Amino acid sequence: METLGTMISWAAFGLVIGLIARMLYPGRQSMGFIATMILGIVGSMLGGFISYLFGFRPEEGAFQGGGWIMSIVGAMIVVWAGLFLGSHSTSTGMRPMR
Repeated sequence: METLGTMISWAAFGLVIGLIARMLYPGRQSMGFIATMILGIVGSMLGGFISYLFGFRPEEGAFQGGGWIMSIVGAMIVVWAGLFLGSHSTSTGMRPMR
């Protein structure tokens, strides 16, 4: 039962972080409910990894969720990366040859 509670907590936290990151990032991001939740979860993991690289809580390991601020920062980096990579691809999903 503890695993189910952990998964629900991560999902709710990911949704809130994803919504905040999308509100703070300028421009339109066409994402649905699930994509926003995944954005927040991935952003939290990225934020935790960035914190680990700077020496915060190294005893917990590299792939732990970050706090609120680092989770939002991580989610904004994920939004930027997604929009950057998406803008450089064609409608077939392949990158154009230069």
